[in-house]
Amino acid sequence: MDTCSNTDLIVQALTRAIVDHRLLPGAKLAEQKLAGHFGVSRTLVRQALFQLSQKRLVTLEPARGAFVASPSASEARQVFAVRRMLEVELTRAFVRAATPADIAALREHVAAEQAAVAREDVAGRAELLGDFHVRMAELLGNAVLAQVLRDLLARCAVATLVYQSSHAAHDSSAEHAALVECFAQGNVTQAVKLMREHLDHVEAGLNLDRPVPSHDVESALALV
Repeated sequence: MDTCSNTDLIVQALTRAIVDHRLLPGAKLAEQKLAGHFGVSRTLVRQALFQLSQKRLVTLEPARGAFVASPSASEARQVFAVRRMLEVELTRAFVRAATPADIAALREHVAAEQAAVAREDVAGRAELLGDFHVRMAELLGNAVLAQVLRDLLARCAVATLVYQSSHAAHDSSAEHAALVECFAQGNVTQAVKLMREHLDHVEAGLNLDRPVPSHDVESALALV
């Protein structure tokens, strides 16, 4: 296996451990332990941790090492404030420009969300629920906005994955379905209202101030 594939494997395994709640915010990611677990050099582990830090799933602290990110409640709230600013205008533009094919694409996406929620696929549902908003920007043909939304979602990905309950995830997907039907009717005013309410509900559904214990990296990766 080449170096790139080894690095990707580590990134994927650690990401899965985080989203499956086997590695929680604050968990220390010791390079030597990870190198031993994956049978690779510390250099490759360091590269993987750097990639995860770019996705804001890991924080790198000088002289202390790498840790699973612990986004503050304040940071998460700031992210939602920015999302409201962007997504209200995204909603207006999308409803005005949406074609039947765009609506069909979003309906298909919502169906995938609901399937992930039903089978209690925590990682899958979190990714799909966030991607709904990115998909709107993509269908609108705005690649810049799609990337900005991806980055914003990454900033609070750990908080969403750790603090969003199955009930909240179900409600979020149901609200996506309602949004799509509103888009199909071409009602811009109602769509904007529903999007604002949806983002408010998602933020309110995250118990951001709840303290969460850290898991040891070896036991967390034992299931990988």
